[in-house]
Amino acid sequence: YGKFGKHPKEALFYTHALPLPGFLLLAPDIIAHWSILMASAPIALPVLNINIPSMLLYLIGNVLTQYLCISSVFVLTTECASLTVTLVVTLRKFLSLLFSILYFNNPFTTYHWLGTGLVFGGTLLFSDIPGLIRASREKKEKLT
Repeated sequence: YGKFGKHPKEALFYTHALPLPGFLLLAPDIIAHWSILMASAPIALPVLNINIPSMLLYLIGNVLTQYLCISSVFVLTTECASLTVTLVVTLRKFLSLLFSILYFNNPFTTYHWLGTGLVFGGTLLFSDIPGLIRASREKKEKLT
């Protein structure tokens, strides 16, 4: 970054393009699963007036949302400190976990509550809210 500047799209491209040849080792599995995907029950798309395999539609949705997420993280890394990026990604994963728990009606156990406390405790410590409150009190005391 220091010498050539911040280029999140270039970093995104290289971190995803360079590993692609490694997928050739998995070609038989990918082909077998593509056949399964194409054999899934069709879903009608009323706007386009076509039927598309349901798993293909889910795959397209997943790829688009993953692209949005990872490209946003790469842009964030060029604009913020790495600790901030880590915090944002951790909060995103936490919200995804909560959504999953609610959507699939899984129990919210003691460990989930412990994890929730740790995530929000870490967020509060990082944002230095106690320091801001202390500074605000000191400022008020100086004014009176």
